[in-house]
This record gives sequence, structure tokens and C-alpha cells, in this order.
Amino acid sequence: MNASLPTPFDLAVGDLPVPSDERSYRRTQLASWLYGRGARSFDEMTDLAASWRAELATHFRVDPFERVERFPSADDSVRYLLTLPDGQRTEAVYMPYADRKTVCVSSMVGCPAGCAFCATGALGFGRNLKRGEIVGQLLAVAWGEGFAPREIRNVVLMGMGEALLNYDAAVGAIRTMIDPRALDMSPRRVTLSTVGLPSRIRRLATEGLPLVLAVSLHAPDEETRRRIIPTAHAAPIVEIVSSLHDWQAAGGRRVTIEYTMLDGVNDSLAQARDLAALLEGLRAHVNLIPFNPWSGSGFRSSPRRRIDAFEAAVAHAGVSVSVRFSRGRDAGGACGQLSLQGAAGNPTSNASPRP
Repeated sequence: MNASLPTPFDLAVGDLPVPSDERSYRRTQLASWLYGRGARSFDEMTDLAASWRAELATHFRVDPFERVERFPSADDSVRYLLTLPDGQRTEAVYMPYADRKTVCVSSMVGCPAGCAFCATGALGFGRNLKRGEIVGQLLAVAWGEGFAPREIRNVVLMGMGEALLNYDAAVGAIRTMIDPRALDMSPRRVTLSTVGLPSRIRRLATEGLPLVLAVSLHAPDEETRRRIIPTAHAAPIVEIVSSLHDWQAAGGRRVTIEYTMLDGVNDSLAQARDLAALLEGLRAHVNLIPFNPWSGSGFRSSPRRRIDAFEAAVAHAGVSVSVRFSRGRDAGGACGQLSLQGAAGNPTSNASPRP
């Protein structure tokens, strides 16, 4: 396998290379093998002409990753550590539910946002992922868990990275997810998370994608937010909220506000009331996320009684709110924990090197 080759997942279905005859039919046929049946090699595509398969194998590799390591959690979620062709690593998390299969994917190696409570932020920024490396995480999970890729019905771009800083690749990957010839997902089941970049949020509003937008706010005031997110000075809170109003005016759906509960930092009743006031007039739902611990963070989660009081104060002000407990904590796969734990060679990892 030539690590320097691109993958078909880097291309939109309409750009897949096919023989000169029957272009539309052949592209759909190739896409069905890739996304419907989850083929892991061109040799598996037995109803394609041998000459075409040979041509595809000359110019593409099906698997975007050099190595995949699988870390199961006691709650049945699974963290995937994925080694890229250049040796860098990223992560994805599979979360099965009774009625759906959800995958949390990354858009970068590491993250430049530097959120103080997030283990990924402590890693710093490695590089942007390509469109095919984002989509490929869904294929890797499907291959690892033994089901067809189209069984994945929910995707959250909440793993490593700031998706809106890798705009073209992230939006391109989402278009592959919702393409009926590819993963055939509803855009309403795709969530994109951002630290809050007003110009990119406004640009996303022009894409015609009725996805779910999640904004990592974490504080209602500038001083606290800059303590939590050192890069927050680039986008004042009022400008972020203004861009969310613009998002909704352009047809965007209800916004999710992510709010990690940090003991003694952002969990007072006054901050709860300020948060509710900030969101007045915006169709929003607040997710209160108890902090997930990681070594060296310097933070603790707010006690449950304070989280409950904060939730009650936000709800009393008329804002939709709930507490969201993350899955995969024991496997290092919960919100804010992704830090490339269990690198290659770790005897506790279920490593499965690619052939």
C-alpha cells in the first residue's frame, strides 16, 4: 500500500474517476462499494472491470490510515487512535445507542484553540486533516465494529480540532456524509462544533446545510471565557452571539451551546443568569457538561448539586437546558479527554496494523 496515494474519500462522488462510458452509473457503482458495502480494497469490487480496478489501485488507496488502535469503554463506546500516513495521529469515538450509531470525528491533529480544560488543547496544533481523512474515520469505525458504513446515522465533529478553521475539508466531508450516493445521512443528524468564529459561522450559513451548530461558549463573560479559552480575545462573546442570530436568520436551526462545568470557575448562579440573558431571543439549547478529568488539567468538575442549581436557574429564565454526561471516560474518549493516549506499542491497546 502506497502511503503517498490519496483516497477516493478525498473526492466528491461526482468527481470519482470512472471509465469513459456510463459515467453516472459507474460512479454510483463505485460509491456503493465504498460507502454501502464498506469495501476495504479495490480487489473486493468484483463486478467492476479488472482493468478499471487496476487503474484505481494505481492512483488511490482505500484506507486513509497506516494503523488503527481500538480502546473499548465499559459503556460500549470505543475510542479509535488513528495513525496517518505521515506518522501523525488523530482520534475518533464510536458511541452506540439503542436506536442509532453515532461517531465523533476529528478535523485536525491536535487543536489551536488551546481551551484550558481540554486535553486536546494541551497538545497544540499538528495539522489540518484532509477531507478523506475526516470521512475515513467513519469508514475506520465501520470496519472496526463490523457493520456497513451507511449504518452510521449520527456524526458529531467534536473530536480534535476547530472544524471551522479547516473549513473546506470539513464542509466537503459533510457533503460526502449527506450525499445519497455516499453515506446518505440527514444533515439534521450532523453536528459541527466550533469555539465560535463569527465570520466562519456566517459563511457556513450560506452553504445551505441544515446541520446542527454547537458553540463551545463555557462562560457568559469575557474575563472568565479568556481564562478558559486563551484565544477567545479574537472573537468577543457579543460578536459570537450576533453571528448566531445571523445563522438563524439565514435559515439555521436551533443552536446548541456547550458549557463545561468547572468547579468555582463558571458555575455560579449569577453566571447562570448572565448566560440566560445573553441567549435571549436566540433559539438555543444549553448542554451543561460535567468536566471530564485528565492528568495535569488543574480543574475539577462542579459538584452535582451546583450543576443542578445552575440548570434550574437557566431553565427558570426560559432557556432550554439539560445536563450531558459524556461517554467513554474510562477509555480516554470523553469530551475534552482526547490526547492520543495509548500510542503504538502500548500493550493495553488492541492494535490492528493495516495490511
